[in-house]
Amino acid sequence: MNRIFGRGKPKAPPPNLSDCIGTVDARAESIEKKIGRLDAELLKYKDQLKKMRDGPSKNMVKQKAMRVLKQKRMYEGQREQLAQQSFNMEQANYTIQTLKDTKTTVEAMKIGAKEMKKAYKDVRLDQIDDLQDQLEDMMDEANEVQEALSRSYGTPDIDEEDLEAELDALGDELLLDDDTSYLDEASAAPSIPEGIPSDSKTNKDGVLVDEFGLPQIPAT
Repeated sequence: MNRIFGRGKPKAPPPNLSDCIGTVDARAESIEKKIGRLDAELLKYKDQLKKMRDGPSKNMVKQKAMRVLKQKRMYEGQREQLAQQSFNMEQANYTIQTLKDTKTTVEAMKIGAKEMKKAYKDVRLDQIDDLQDQLEDMMDEANEVQEALSRSYGTPDIDEEDLEAELDALGDELLLDDDTSYLDEASAAPSIPEGIPSDSKTNKDGVLVDEFGLPQIPAT
């Protein structure tokens, strides 16, 4: 059948915005280079016109410069058109990519919602309440065990009034300990005699005696 009717031509792939943007940008760069060459040519003509006198030769150079300037203006218009086309395609490409990302995000959120619903089915609120009640009961029982273990044995019963009286008396004892009257008695003690004691002194009868208490005979 292929030999009789031949094979159909394969279909060309649909246009790709990214490829189109690349092609337009390449054309714009090519035009930019042409504009650069025309600028260099215009600069050369401008220098020639400054050095030439008025006349047919100068007018001829001026006409060439005007022709080059017209070409430059034409290329500049084409460059602006290509830049606008590239910009429009870039905006369209950005919008398409944003929509694709949004679609992917929505699909991911749908899958997440399904997983959440599936996981929520395994969680029973009444079971959680029962578990909390069990934990609370176990904590109460643990506290009762601790209280039972901390119970004291053989402690005599003491009246609180007796304890308060003992506490008041303890305060009085502390005040007595702070009494400094003994310091006044110490300050009233007789002073220590000053000076060097001599070997002789007078007894109660007025007799001069030595250090052993024997009467001294005055020297004549």
